[in-house]
Amino acid sequence: MKERLQKIKGDTLEKIEKIGDLADFEEIRIKILGKKGELTKVLRGMGQIPAEERPAMGKLANEIRAEIEEKLEGKRKELEEKIKKIQEKKESIDVTANPQTVEIGHRHPLHQTMEELEDLFLSMGFDIIDGPEIETVENNFDLLNSPKDHPSRDRSDTFYIDDKTVLRTHTSPVQIRVMKSQELPIRMVSAGRTFRFDEVDDTHSPMFHQLEGLVVDKNVTMANLIDTLDMFIHALFGKDMKTRYRPHYFPFTEPSIEVDVSCFDCKGRGCDACHYTGWSMELLGGGLVHPKVLENCGIDSSIYSGFAFGLGVDRITMVKHNISDIRLLYENDQRFLEQF
Repeated sequence: MKERLQKIKGDTLEKIEKIGDLADFEEIRIKILGKKGELTKVLRGMGQIPAEERPAMGKLANEIRAEIEEKLEGKRKELEEKIKKIQEKKESIDVTANPQTVEIGHRHPLHQTMEELEDLFLSMGFDIIDGPEIETVENNFDLLNSPKDHPSRDRSDTFYIDDKTVLRTHTSPVQIRVMKSQELPIRMVSAGRTFRFDEVDDTHSPMFHQLEGLVVDKNVTMANLIDTLDMFIHALFGKDMKTRYRPHYFPFTEPSIEVDVSCFDCKGRGCDACHYTGWSMELLGGGLVHPKVLENCGIDSSIYSGFAFGLGVDRITMVKHNISDIRLLYENDQRFLEQF
C-alpha cells in the first residue's frame, strides 16, 4: 500500500504542474480526492491491511492527501490570478494614451457631395425634405403615373417587401408626400438612398443615392426649369460649363428632358474622353410635372403647374472627383477614402 500511495502522490503532483485552466484543475481534483477518487479508495481499503501497519499507513495517507490539497490550492490561486490579469487587460483603459496619435476622419465623398448639393439648393430658396426609404407602391409608382406594365414595377427590377411595400426606387415619393401634405407653393429637394435590382459593375449598384427637386406654383414653365438647372450646373462646375437639353420620356413629367454637360476634360472642344463630341455623359433628367401627378395629389392642374428634376449623387461624385468605378465608393478602402 505504501508504494501505491507514493505512486498516487508522484503522478498527481506531476499532473498538477501541467494544469492549464480551471476545467483541468477540477477534473484532477475529483479524480484524486473525490468520493470515488484514487486516494479515497486507498483510504477506504485501510481495513484490509494488518492492524499494526494501520497507524503508519494512515499517517502517510493523510500527509499525502494534505500535500496534494495544498498543491491544488496553490494551483487554483495561480489560475484565478492569471484569469484576473487577462480580464483586467481586456477591460483596462489607457488614460495615458497620446491624443496626438488619434486620427480624425472626415465625411465620405458621397456625403460631402450630398451636403454640397443641399447647401447649393438651400441658397437658391429650396427646402430640404427627408423621407422614408421603405415606401408604399402607391407613392413609389401609382401616384407618379407609372403604368401597371412599366418595367420598373417588375420584381426583377425592384426590391418588394410585400405586394404593397417596396424599397424606394427613387426619391420622387418624397415629392408625392410633400404635395399631399403641404400648402402651395412648393420648392423642395430631397436626397437619400434608393434601391434597384441592378447587377454590380463599374457604373451600377443595387444601392445608390439620388437628389430630386420639385417646384409647384402658378405659371411655372419649362423656362423656369432650364434656368434653375443652368444656375445649379454653373454653381457646381463653373460658369464655362455648357448644357444641352434633349427630349426624353418619364411617366411623371410631360414634357421630359435629359441634360448633358460639356466634357470635363476639354470643356467642349473635343477630345478622346468625349470621343470628340465635346459633350460628357447625361447628368440628370427632369421636366414639367405631369398634370395627372398633380391631380393625384389633390392639386388643381388648371391653376398650378410645376417642374421636377432628379440626379444621381453617385454620378456627380464620380464626375467631380474623376472616379471611374462606383464600387470604390462602397468598398470602404481607407487608402481610397483618405484622398478626399
